Amino acid sequence: MKRNHGLLVGERTAEQIKIEIGSATPLDSPIYMEVRGRHIADGIPKSVRVGDDEIRGALKPTIDVLVQAVRDALERVPPELSADIYDRGVVLTGGGALLRNLDRRIAEDTQLPVQLAEDPLTSVVLGAGKMLTDLPLLQKLAA
Repeated sequence: MKRNHGLLVGERTAEQIKIEIGSATPLDSPIYMEVRGRHIADGIPKSVRVGDDEIRGALKPTIDVLVQAVRDALERVPPELSADIYDRGVVLTGGGALLRNLDRRIAEDTQLPVQLAEDPLTSVVLGAGKMLTDLPLLQKLAA
């Protein structure tokens, strides 16, 4: 927003933009959104119309890093587990997993099945909680 439109927006607005029109791959139909912020040059409130393609371009470097991190993690997986991953695929968790078409982008780049966790926002904390209830397993995994 700052570079293309000279518009300053807050973190909450940036998050709303990402959620409403952000995507990891091109969409079937374009989506647009009015974004309000403060113009850098004159400090006056301003509104601009942005499309999903512009936001996808802004998100691309971060998405590329995320996809590369998945690829790097897959390369470090012990060979015994590779077959399981090939058969069962990857499950995305956390808030970032909710980015539209992120699963499709990772599937295209890894050639693996990719799905979203049933409840991506709470699955990480629920899994961590389960690990804390089984300290011997946690110690074994940490070793």
